[in-house]
Amino acid sequence: MKIGFHTDAFNSAYWSFEKCLQWAERNEVHYIECGLIDGVSWIHGLGYQPHVALYEDPVLLRRKMARYGVAFSQVDAAYPLSQADGPLRGVPYVMKAIAWAAQAGAPCVDTTDGLHAPAGLREREAMALMKRSYQQILEVAEAHKIVVNIEPHGYFTTNPDRMAEMQAFSRSPFLRMNMDTGNTFIAGNDPVKFLKRFLKRVAHVHVKDVSESLAAALRGHDTGIAVSHCALGEGVNADRIRRCLALLRDAGYTGVLSIECEGAGGPMIEKSLAWLRQTLKDLRIKETR
Repeated sequence: MKIGFHTDAFNSAYWSFEKCLQWAERNEVHYIECGLIDGVSWIHGLGYQPHVALYEDPVLLRRKMARYGVAFSQVDAAYPLSQADGPLRGVPYVMKAIAWAAQAGAPCVDTTDGLHAPAGLREREAMALMKRSYQQILEVAEAHKIVVNIEPHGYFTTNPDRMAEMQAFSRSPFLRMNMDTGNTFIAGNDPVKFLKRFLKRVAHVHVKDVSESLAAALRGHDTGIAVSHCALGEGVNADRIRRCLALLRDAGYTGVLSIECEGAGGPMIEKSLAWLRQTLKDLRIKETR
């Protein structure tokens, strides 16, 4: 399996994307995931946000990344498609992200739903809207040969029955799932059982632990967390992560394990990286490029 990380680890440190590339090079991490900005943001323009704007040339960026020995594993376009404005704002955003990703060398685009039940919509109405949205998105994804992942992060997607329904929105081989060990846990699910059900659909994995205090406060009451303030192996989800990795190994998964945790400017994500590398060794999983 391959190891990567999401640049949201460095949101609170106000790093630029290039500084994340430098960190990846120093730590011999060859895959990176970032959020996409559709428009101009002053904080990004000043170099204080570790994500990438769609106005940046994707080919030139890909070449710059290659000089650091880094490539995209996925780009994050997870505007909540279950909201009433999902078709208006989310769908064009994801479509632009797909075309950009194809030029940037990113094989996957991450998508999701909202954290809460959509206001003013019945569940059936929201599911019908999302089905139509994904069908439109997949037409573009198929043209560019980009995988569209659905991440368990919100009201519908962390419900395994709803996720199964969403995975059946299309027969396209480009509709897959981004497993998230932290979001499934915080939503009250067992990540191992969740993964078992969707093992054949997984194309990308977010690995995150959950602190004991956060689990006590939010588990079963929320559907996802933006980033874990806990290094891998130091939380209450560590054993489940190990079991998920073993499941992925036995299923022949060779994709990216993308670390999602607060970086604390480096030290916390470095702890996570060390734990993940040791755990892969313990499970006899080879880290590949």
